[in-house]
Amino acid sequence: MAFVVAIVAVIPLRADAAHQSEMISQLLFGEIGEIMEGSPLLPTGTFTKVRCLKDGYEGWCQSAQLAIISDELYMRRSNAIMPGFTNKMMLNETEMQLPFGCSLAVFQENQLSLPGLIFKYKGELFNPGELPFGPDSVKRIAHIFINTPYLWGGRSLYGIDCSGLVQQVYGYFNIQLPRDAYQQAELGTNVGFLAETKCGDLAFFDNKEGKITHVGILLDEYTIIHASGIVRIDFIDQAGILNKQTGERTHQLRIVKRLL
Repeated sequence: MAFVVAIVAVIPLRADAAHQSEMISQLLFGEIGEIMEGSPLLPTGTFTKVRCLKDGYEGWCQSAQLAIISDELYMRRSNAIMPGFTNKMMLNETEMQLPFGCSLAVFQENQLSLPGLIFKYKGELFNPGELPFGPDSVKRIAHIFINTPYLWGGRSLYGIDCSGLVQQVYGYFNIQLPRDAYQQAELGTNVGFLAETKCGDLAFFDNKEGKITHVGILLDEYTIIHASGIVRIDFIDQAGILNKQTGERTHQLRIVKRLL
């Protein structure tokens, strides 16, 4: 097996090996992928199929945005992430800005040295799981994403989808979730009524065919944070989501789950 690390802020993970192909997910800076197809030498201008170590999602990344890491670095990896809204990294003495949640997994003493590339990080780091999962902490982390634009396949502050938002918030507490809403809906235990819910429970919504297509994080029994157009807070009742500004019914509630 050969492993790679993302060396730019956000890498599109595409369904096929082409720039025109649909983006199905993303790798954030520092996240690790296992090479599935493509040259382990990562020639410029090509694509490499990788499996994201975080959630098992597979897709094609532009090879120039990846770098091979040694087995030693892979084995010594940590779960440290960057906790700032934006985080400054130095690359060969030039500055780059990275969003919340980027990984420091293969950094040693805040530095990563690769052939032709030296990354130096002087900001704060956070080890997911250090902060207890509770109402105040869930609200604080979820609110970081408020007004982030919706982006199909997105997982960052530059653009995020509904299941990506849930995955990123839960990941801050070292709770690794699958990538898609329908996969997340298979976890946890059912909560029968909104009056019985707790902050951090997940609400899932279906389409007319009964397929789970949307997910959000309950802040209390009346409000939900979710990615719909932008990351926003709306009202929820037993029928579904009501847009806070327009009163429009936007999503039909299928089930509420408690994962912890």
